[in-house]
Amino acid sequence: MLTCGRFISSSASTSTASFSPFRTLTRSLLRRPAPRLLSSASAAAATAVEPDTKAGGSAGGGAGALRPQWKAAIDFKWIRDNRDAVADNIRSRNSTANLDLVLELYDQYLALQKEVERLRAERNAVANKMKGKLDPSVRQALVEEGKNLKEGLIALEEDLVQLTDKLQLEAQSIPNTTHPDVPVGGEESSVLRKEVGSQRSFTFTIKDHLQLGKELDLFDFDAAAEVSGSKFYYLKNEAVLLEMALVNWAISEVSKKGFTPLITPEIVRSSVVEKCGFQPRAQNTQVYSIEDSDQCLIGTAEIPVGGIHMDSILAESALPLKYVAYSHCFRTEAGAAGAATRGLYRVHQFSKVEMFIFCRPEESDKLHEELITIEEDLYASLGLHFKTLDMATGDLGAPAYRKFDIEAWMPGLERYGEISSASNCTDYQSRRLGIRYRPSPSEPPSTNTKKGKGAGSGPTQFVHTLNATAVAVPRLIVCILENFQQDDGSIVVPEPLRPYMGGLEVLSPKFK
Repeated sequence: MLTCGRFISSSASTSTASFSPFRTLTRSLLRRPAPRLLSSASAAAATAVEPDTKAGGSAGGGAGALRPQWKAAIDFKWIRDNRDAVADNIRSRNSTANLDLVLELYDQYLALQKEVERLRAERNAVANKMKGKLDPSVRQALVEEGKNLKEGLIALEEDLVQLTDKLQLEAQSIPNTTHPDVPVGGEESSVLRKEVGSQRSFTFTIKDHLQLGKELDLFDFDAAAEVSGSKFYYLKNEAVLLEMALVNWAISEVSKKGFTPLITPEIVRSSVVEKCGFQPRAQNTQVYSIEDSDQCLIGTAEIPVGGIHMDSILAESALPLKYVAYSHCFRTEAGAAGAATRGLYRVHQFSKVEMFIFCRPEESDKLHEELITIEEDLYASLGLHFKTLDMATGDLGAPAYRKFDIEAWMPGLERYGEISSASNCTDYQSRRLGIRYRPSPSEPPSTNTKKGKGAGSGPTQFVHTLNATAVAVPRLIVCILENFQQDDGSIVVPEPLRPYMGGLEVLSPKFK
C-alpha cells in the first residue's frame, strides 16, 4: 500500500563528504516554489500547508516559510521502490502531486541525514578525546575543532528540519493507492454495479420538487435567500416531519446492524479536516473556514467521527468500531451552478446521517461491501429506483481506495442524482490521524486507549477507515417528492417513514 510504513529513520552511517556542499544543495531545494494547491478538496490529498503567520492571515501574504502543522506516517522507501506504479496512480487520478520532487527531496533527506550523523559522531569523538589529561595546546585545538563541528552541525540540523518539512508537504499530496478493480478514466468510465427498480410511468404531467414544495408549502427559498443568501432554505410543515423521519429512520435501521449512534461537533480544527483528506483553505474549496481561527465548519460527519480516536491505540478485540452519526453539513459548493443544481439538490447547509467504520486491514474490503449493501437496502425499502456505480479513478478523492456511488432517478429534474457514496480509505486517513491498533487477543476491549498507553504486546498497526452516507436529507426529499407525487398534487409517504411521522401517509396540498 502506498501509505504503509513509517517515516524512514536512516542509520548513522558515515560519510566522507563535507557538510558545506550538502548545505548548498539543500538551500537550493528549499528555495524551490511549492506547486499550486489543487482547486478542489476532492481532487487530491490535503497538503496541510499553512503560512508561518497567525491563523486567518492571507495565504499569499508575507514571507513566512510553509510548515506542516502535522506529519503523516508516509513510507517514502515504498514510494521510491514503486515509482512507476505510484506515477501511474497519480496520472489516473488526475492528481497534481509532484512525484519527481518528492523523490528528489527524499534522496537529499537521506544524504543530509547521513551527514548530520557523521558530524555528530565526529563531535562525540572530539569530546571523548578531551576527557583525559592533555597538553594545553592540544586541548585548545580540540576545543576549536569541537566548536566548528558544533556550529556546522547546528546549521545542518536546521537545514534537515526544513528539508523534512518540505518533503512532508509535497508527499502529503500523493493520493491513496487504488483498488485493482477500479475502472481507469473519468466519471463516464464508471461501471454499473447494480440497478434497482425502474423509472415510474406517470399518467399526468409531472412537477419538480420546487413546484411541489411550493404547492404543499413545504419550504421557502426566497425568505432564506434574504436572511442567509442563495442556496439556503427553510423547511416548513410536513417537510420538517419528513426530515426528522428520515434521520430517525436511518439511525434506527443502521443501529440495528451494530452501529453506535453519534451526534458530532459541527466545528472542527482545520488540521483534522486536512488529516481526513480535505483542503480547507485551497482555492475553490468546499470547506467553510472560520476567520481568525484554526477551525472550520464540517462538510460531512466523516471528519469529526474520523477524529474521535485520533492519536489513539485501539484494542484489536474492539474492532471493528462502527458509528452512525447525525450532523448538519456545510459546503461552499464553489463553482456549482445550472438547472441541475437548483432547489434542494445542491445547498450550503443540510442534514446528513453518516456511517463510519474503523477496522483491521484485512476486514476493510468486506466491510465496504457491507456499507454499500446497507445503503442499497435502505433506498430499496423506500421504493426508489437507483443504480450503484463503481466509480472510476478520475472521480476518486485522494483518501479513497475505492468508492461506490448511488444515483437515484429524480423525474422532476429528469436525471439521476447522487444520493450517497461509500468509500474504503484503507490506512490513508489513519496514518494522518494517528489511529492504530495493537494485536492482543487477551486484552479486554477498549475504545479509548491513548497513544503509548495500550496494553498487550506486539507492534501496532494502522486501522483502516471507511465511510458511507445513510441519508443526505435534501436529496432524499427531492426523490420522495418527485417519485411519489400523485395526480392531485399530493405525495405518498414511503411506508418505512410513516411510523416516524405520526402515521402520516400522504402530504396534501394546502388550499387557501
